[in-house]
Amino acid sequence: MLFFSFFKTLTNQTVTIELKNDIRIRGTLKSVDQYLNIKLDDVDVLDLDKYPHLSSVKNMFIRGSVVRYVMLPRSEVDVGLLEDATRRVTLQKPRTKPEKLGD
Repeated sequence: MLFFSFFKTLTNQTVTIELKNDIRIRGTLKSVDQYLNIKLDDVDVLDLDKYPHLSSVKNMFIRGSVVRYVMLPRSEVDVGLLEDATRRVTLQKPRTKPEKLGD
């Protein structure tokens, strides 16, 4: 849920998304859900010469399982806040003892 909460704070920001099939898309993040499915507006395909059939696409829904990377503007990421949230999530998880072999 950490990344879901993080991406929710970036709505209406311009992001670049690289898909697992190497298509890179830049657009305005409109929404994200708990499965990290992403809805973009004002879409630009960065390698338009390789994917001319996407030239008329202006809005896009991207399934979270096909996303390789999400590139964010550095100025919009509060690294300290993200590190603190990651620490809190890590501390909330119960620790388990490693199992011995043969038990």
